[in-house]
Amino acid sequence: MTIAPEAPATPAPPTFLELEITSRCQLTCSSHCYAQAGPTKSHGNMTGDDWRRVIDEAAELRVKTVQFIGGEPTLHPEFSVLVGHALDAGLRVQVYSNLYRVRAEHWELFSHPRVTLGTSYYSDDADEHDAITGRKGSHDSTRANIVEAIRRGIVVKVGIVHIRDGQRSEQAHAEMAALRVARVHVDRVRGVGNAAKTLIPSISELCGRCADGKAAILPDGTVAPCVLGRFLPAGDVKTGSLRQVLAGQQWATVAAGIPRHRTGCVPDEDSCQPAPRKTMACNPDQDGSDCSPAETPACDPAHD
Repeated sequence: MTIAPEAPATPAPPTFLELEITSRCQLTCSSHCYAQAGPTKSHGNMTGDDWRRVIDEAAELRVKTVQFIGGEPTLHPEFSVLVGHALDAGLRVQVYSNLYRVRAEHWELFSHPRVTLGTSYYSDDADEHDAITGRKGSHDSTRANIVEAIRRGIVVKVGIVHIRDGQRSEQAHAEMAALRVARVHVDRVRGVGNAAKTLIPSISELCGRCADGKAAILPDGTVAPCVLGRFLPAGDVKTGSLRQVLAGQQWATVAAGIPRHRTGCVPDEDSCQPAPRKTMACNPDQDGSDCSPAETPACDPAHD
């Protein structure tokens, strides 16, 4: 008698949803950007109405936090409107920005009590930081805007991605701590996007918590277990609903195929932290559900 394999159980709906609203970015992080973003990339084919519908569905599904990410999310023409829509829906918001340029109206948005700010920082040395981002002056701009955010009382989380030997990651960590950044995490570069060594990245590059209370939506509407797990498509909200995707067999199969907590990753109460160093962790989280990411190729920001 042949017994058919049991279908994977459908995971619980996510409480944290990453919205990758654009692939455009002022920086050209050629060594590590998981999204392969850049100045000439597009905002994708998800319209503002599509994103608003997804945000409304997320609220109905009891998602707690949405993260606006890219690329550089503030470059999207409807960025402020979409953040406002999420706040009006009762959601908490994290904005993961490179903080290269911040408009006056965005400072007001970032100051909302249900908004937190995440960013990437690579070195306390300006030349090294700029070489990694591919943009001269990016270090000084990002650092100055981190300082300004803290001055304004905005909660800031910083992710430092260790990309190359000799990188001043530890010094950058100490610098951010001295500035009283709310949370600083250091993580290794992940082999996805610009850092991928194969056509299809390995799931071993993921932290093991993708699809575990979280999901991501890419600029074309593809649903993935997280923005780093973009090579594991699990549905599409451009033509269907988020509820249908999360209740579907494809989502369940993708989620079941991700080993929980990769080797050497010892989860604690609020992050996925690679052993043996507690300071080396999947980047800024906010309320215990990372690893997500960010403008970095690491397991980045999370929620709050």
